[in-house]
Amino acid sequence: MSPARRLAVLLLTAVLLAGCGSGTRVRDFLDGTYERTSTDDDTWVYSSPDPVGTTTAAIADAVRPAERQADGGNEYLRYDDDIVIVSAAAGGSTVRVEDLDGRYRSGFFAFLGPGFRPGSPAGTGGGGGPGDGK
Repeated sequence: MSPARRLAVLLLTAVLLAGCGSGTRVRDFLDGTYERTSTDDDTWVYSSPDPVGTTTAAIADAVRPAERQADGGNEYLRYDDDIVIVSAAAGGSTVRVEDLDGRYRSGFFAFLGPGFRPGSPAGTGGGGGPGDGK
């Protein structure tokens, strides 16, 4: 195999590997780390023996989120295709991961700020909606 062809194959492999699991890496981490307690369509729920802050930090350290917010004792991690919600539970915390196609896209998490608003991922970019900038 020629050096140019070998380089092309290596670059293609790297691109494919980088793209594989995009949006699922956090689910893979959760599956390998915590006990899954339920599944409903694109929503998976896990149990962690650790408190909310420790659990959230472990997830964010393993798979870097696009945005992280806290509200009312819950912590939220936004990924390309998923949102992770960590909340307190007896003996630790509950980790819920949802596909972003549903409640997020309808603006359900807009109260968390710019990184959680449809049309303005990571707080950059325009768009906005009714009432923005008022």
